[in-house]
Amino acid sequence: MTDQMLHTPDGVRDIYNGECKQKLLLQDRLHAVLTKYGYRDIQTPTFEFFNIFSKEIGTTPSKDLYKFFDKDGNTLVLRPDFTPSVARSAAKYYAEDDMPVKLCYMGNTFINSSSYQGRLKETTQCGVELIGDGSVCADAEILAMVVDSLHASGLKEFQISVGHARFFRGLIEAAGLGEEAEEELRELLNNKNFFGVEEFVETLNLDANLKKLFTMLGSFETQVEELAEAKDLAADYPVILSAITDLEKLGEYLKLYGIEKYISFELGIISKYHYYTGIIFAGYTFGTGEPIVKGGRYDKLLTYFGKKAPSIGFGIVVDQLMAALSRQKIQLAVEDHTTLLVFTEEKIQQAITRAQQLRGDGKDVTMIPFASAHTREDYENYAQMNHISNVEFMDGEA
Repeated sequence: MTDQMLHTPDGVRDIYNGECKQKLLLQDRLHAVLTKYGYRDIQTPTFEFFNIFSKEIGTTPSKDLYKFFDKDGNTLVLRPDFTPSVARSAAKYYAEDDMPVKLCYMGNTFINSSSYQGRLKETTQCGVELIGDGSVCADAEILAMVVDSLHASGLKEFQISVGHARFFRGLIEAAGLGEEAEEELRELLNNKNFFGVEEFVETLNLDANLKKLFTMLGSFETQVEELAEAKDLAADYPVILSAITDLEKLGEYLKLYGIEKYISFELGIISKYHYYTGIIFAGYTFGTGEPIVKGGRYDKLLTYFGKKAPSIGFGIVVDQLMAALSRQKIQLAVEDHTTLLVFTEEKIQQAITRAQQLRGDGKDVTMIPFASAHTREDYENYAQMNHISNVEFMDGEA
């Protein structure tokens, strides 16, 4: 029983000492980028009513939610995703606003899924939601923030794959696919089974242009020239055409930000969140098979909460980013100016006076009584192990 009490449940972990300091520094760096773009902080509750994340809204499946009941019998859930929470909040507090609202957040999300073997079920996310701006210019700003954020973390090599929800939706509608066939195609795309996609397309009765558009789902990187070709193929399919036109314009804006080398168009990207209506994107780097950042446009989500407002956002999975930095041996430069003050009982008055003086000067001070069982070298080793840069002894010795 005692041994069990020392362990954490599957999917959660303790973060302490140097790793914790690194994570907090990383969060500060990411947050600094978001505020640099004019985004304001918001904190939403860790748990919400169940219907905020319902199937109709298109968020996390019910079976993957941590659910519990309050004293009134209401079903509550730990938030699995920030976007619906921020959308609810924006619809409540900015109901009459017709100007863009820019919000940023930092906090933990919780997903209870058996398919997440070996993955964390509690993760920290840092992200933004831009509410009330449906322009491609807003899409470009969001992607620029993603690139700046990843640079601020210390990453040098990463790639953001960008797709469009309307491209996939337009193909489904043009081909007249039913729900079962759509789910089969989604499964193939989620698993990056592009050979399976080709075989699936061969079973469909499609005209030549639509067939070529379907094959673009299986391309890891669609070039700008291919988008121009796709526009000609999509001339008779307005939904598909609007998606390609958006991506083409987005490519032009990304050049203005100077970030085009970090962005690739991948038309086969889809999301498990069904509330996306425009661009969808995911960011990858070496050292982690999972995306370190995900996001997209959700122009209809706020209507569930009574507000019409086109919106877009992203969330950086801080824990995935930490893992990637560690595997790439990228260390955040943590500056620690803490002083360890070691004192004997006879020197306690001088020690407290000295500690308060240093704290008054803005220095961090930790005090430890000198124990006869330890040597000065023991305390110096302790300081080094805890990344403490300075040690002062007040023990009567010279």
